[in-house]
Amino acid sequence: MEKAVIYREKEEFKEVHLVLKNASSKQFYEYSFEMTDFPNIRIKNIIHLEETGLSFENNKISGIPYASSVHDLDIEFCHIHDENSTEIKKVHLLVNADPKDLWKNIPGDTADAYYKPDEAIYQGEFLDKKIVVASKRGRSHAHEGKFREDDFAVNALPRDWCIVSVSDGAGSAMMAREGSRLAAVSANSFFDSEDVLNEIEENIKIIYDVSHSSEDRQSEAGDKVIQLLNEGALYVHHVLDKTASENSFSVKDLHTTLIFALTKKFDFGYVILTFGVGDCPVNLINPDFSEVKLLNQMDVGEFSGGTRFITLKEIFNDDTASRFGITCVNDFSYLVLMTDGIYDPKFITENKLEDIESWKAFFDDLAGNNDDRTKVDFINDSQIASQLLTWTDFWSRGNHDDRTLAIIY
Repeated sequence: MEKAVIYREKEEFKEVHLVLKNASSKQFYEYSFEMTDFPNIRIKNIIHLEETGLSFENNKISGIPYASSVHDLDIEFCHIHDENSTEIKKVHLLVNADPKDLWKNIPGDTADAYYKPDEAIYQGEFLDKKIVVASKRGRSHAHEGKFREDDFAVNALPRDWCIVSVSDGAGSAMMAREGSRLAAVSANSFFDSEDVLNEIEENIKIIYDVSHSSEDRQSEAGDKVIQLLNEGALYVHHVLDKTASENSFSVKDLHTTLIFALTKKFDFGYVILTFGVGDCPVNLINPDFSEVKLLNQMDVGEFSGGTRFITLKEIFNDDTASRFGITCVNDFSYLVLMTDGIYDPKFITENKLEDIESWKAFFDDLAGNNDDRTKVDFINDSQIASQLLTWTDFWSRGNHDDRTLAIIY
């Protein structure tokens, strides 16, 4: 090839206006050089790139940049017919600040009578399956040194039952952090009873013994199970009301939502008994991930504070039975409980909670398809609780509430 042509093609590449897309610190970055217009130009190296935390290989810049700054980079390139002659092209890379770094992380007062850790995790057995739970203080609370208002409790119960409860204290309630803790713990403690569980079991067997039970008898048994679940919810209300009275503050100061799933595996399938008050969902996904069901009634307010709480006596005067669910399935892949700190940014609207494509996207996110490349591994799961906790630190503009997610798998 003539030297004049080589010179011209190198000069054309040197003079072309090349703009690298902006990066964000602490977030995965990838940029591929499009060389279609310059088939005879080969990029050999990018000088100063190591200062950013990124690397260059196969015409691609990738990695996670360290910190925000404007970086001056030198592209080392040559012509494929004159590889011994190296030229330099200057470009700039802007790395934006990680928005997470703009939020303070002030610890809560450990001397407070109702101190609560900023984070909590749990992993273990649940029936013949496994469970993982992570609860993390939201950035809005961390920024002001306030406490995490979400809570959860997981218990193995007599007669091979298991229960998981998740609660979300109201932001406007002064003692919401204690209200949510009490709600989850007291719900589980009510059902930690041989007598209660035995009575539930007897009626469950009537409901699903289609060969020996009449429709009327099955209906009566269903009503009895709902009655027993209602007694559990009412017990939680009484505990919160009594706590407020004994400590001379209003029960409104303990406002909290509550959802729970009381489960057992029978010969005829997994029975899942659910309750919900507030805006936190309980979802069941079938084994081949083709169907999802919302197992509880959602109280989604049209305005801030429009949700309902277990502390409100009137919820027991409404159509209380609609708050409970009795579900039986041969098997399932996931049973998921979450607070609105997860639901709002990941599902946005209530109708998406029963959209299987939205759930596929959600679990794809958990599998590592996210800006932070954080992965929750349900197969090699020895570190799954800490992985889930890390995942809950995802960035979502305008969504900085506490986040609690429980997954039975």
